[in-house]
Amino acid sequence: MSALKAVKDFSPDLIVLDVNLPDIDGFEVFQRLRRDGVESPVIFLTARDSSDDLQKGFTGGGDDYLTKPFSLEELSLRIEATLRRAGSGATGHQLSCGSLMLGEDSHQVFVDGTEIELTPTEFRLLRYLMLNQGRVISMVQILDYVWEYDFAGNDGVVETYVSYLRKKLGPDAAALIQTVRGTGYMLRRTEA
Repeated sequence: MSALKAVKDFSPDLIVLDVNLPDIDGFEVFQRLRRDGVESPVIFLTARDSSDDLQKGFTGGGDDYLTKPFSLEELSLRIEATLRRAGSGATGHQLSCGSLMLGEDSHQVFVDGTEIELTPTEFRLLRYLMLNQGRVISMVQILDYVWEYDFAGNDGVVETYVSYLRKKLGPDAAALIQTVRGTGYMLRRTEA
């Protein structure tokens, strides 16, 4: 299979591998890659969502497992997280917007050079907004990303935490977080 040879020759930082390939399944491709000494992290994509397939995806050595349908935004976030866990330098370690600077590795936030103390939840919320500058993010997307899938609350918690975040950031930086009525929030892009 030419793709297997290309991976060995190219040595990618990360592999996104569909389980449902036409010739052989992605799990077998993964096993062949590991036998050939390819240690790149792997994210499996699949329409299979049974617990057996999920277990096979994780216990078989994969780094993440994403079931279809999924958003490109979610895939992008999972790629970033997997690369960060793998210690790859392929993604940036600082996010910035106007006077805001967020250190992804250090978990520090600065406004005009002054460090702002945030809770882990406030940090995840700000990070998600900064990763999506200029895009409207729905309440559901924020709940899924910040509180993850097991959260049983309602979207009122998002409003509460956005309020906490705005207070801590101060008026200038807080003004970057815009409420989009009936939908969610957007971190306004700033001109460089």
